Amino acid sequence: MKKILFTGGGSGGHVTLNLSLIPLFLQNGWQVIYIGSKTGIEKELIAQIDGVKYYAIETGKLRRYFSVENMKDAMRVPVGIWQAYNIIRREKPNIIFSKGGFVSFPVVMGGYLNRCKKIFMHESDVTPGLANKMSLPFVGTFFTTFDDTQNYVNPKYRSKVQYIGPVLSDRLENGDRKAALKMCDFNNKKPIIMFVGGSLGAQSLNAAVRKNIFALLEKYQIIHICGKGQLADIKRQGYAQFEFVDKEFKDLMAAADVVISRAGSNAIFELLSLKKPMLLVPLPSKSSRGEQSLNAMSFKKHGFADVIKDEDLDVPDLLLSQIDDLYQKREDYTQNMQQAETKQTSSQKLYEAIINE
Repeated sequence: MKKILFTGGGSGGHVTLNLSLIPLFLQNGWQVIYIGSKTGIEKELIAQIDGVKYYAIETGKLRRYFSVENMKDAMRVPVGIWQAYNIIRREKPNIIFSKGGFVSFPVVMGGYLNRCKKIFMHESDVTPGLANKMSLPFVGTFFTTFDDTQNYVNPKYRSKVQYIGPVLSDRLENGDRKAALKMCDFNNKKPIIMFVGGSLGAQSLNAAVRKNIFALLEKYQIIHICGKGQLADIKRQGYAQFEFVDKEFKDLMAAADVVISRAGSNAIFELLSLKKPMLLVPLPSKSSRGEQSLNAMSFKKHGFADVIKDEDLDVPDLLLSQIDDLYQKREDYTQNMQQAETKQTSSQKLYEAIINE
């Protein structure tokens, strides 16, 4: 039986693509192995899948800034490489697929040291993450979502870059607006706006919603996906909040007239595929390497979205005015998205590219 080893974790964005690929490999008779961290979101999402063998290794966060934790984590990285090396030597996978995140670098290194011939890597954002940058010399093919990503890759490794566009699933297709209205106890009298903070939530965005909730409810009905453990004790007609939504998310998305979201690549390309006008709130630079800002500005340049800085969420009336402007111009944004010629692929096509490489 052929084996594929997946890795990636730390956030939902480093796991979502793997979740869409794993069933395809299982259905086609592959044995699936996953190496992740001991406590990350990847363990919660992957370890429960029937037919997947999950291994947890030591991981050290790869920071771009000074921290005393860097010394501790620096010791965990070689331990993780050694653990991954031994797992790979024992399991002997035919293919390794890395989605990035700090758990992925030890796995890629472990595969390289085992002389694995097929090591693939994927990047969702415009700029490669630090783990992917460090892994690039040791992989064979580097799949990218943005064509511009090659400009941020060392020239001697650009031959490894394969631009495939966003990998879109069908999870948001055929949403039922009526089901969402019933679920939220909404009506058809006011437009619906949706706030989405990503898989881990967004405290600053959540705070801005709640600070402006009364003014927002005068004009809109609000769907608020606030993240695990971040529900607030607010009960108002026209306001529906959820920690996390899975199967019903497509219904809620079908009901939304406009969406206010973080600017992770997976999320914004899904919104683009649904032609949803969006106001993007990128992660602040102190919390990231700036990849979401680049994603957001790329979408703004193409006329798909407007952008508000995270640090400007507290500016009086700014969020309200930008939402109003987005809603008033929603048809312009929708038309721009309909006319766009954006390259995209599917999980099935990526599966075929991996096995046929």
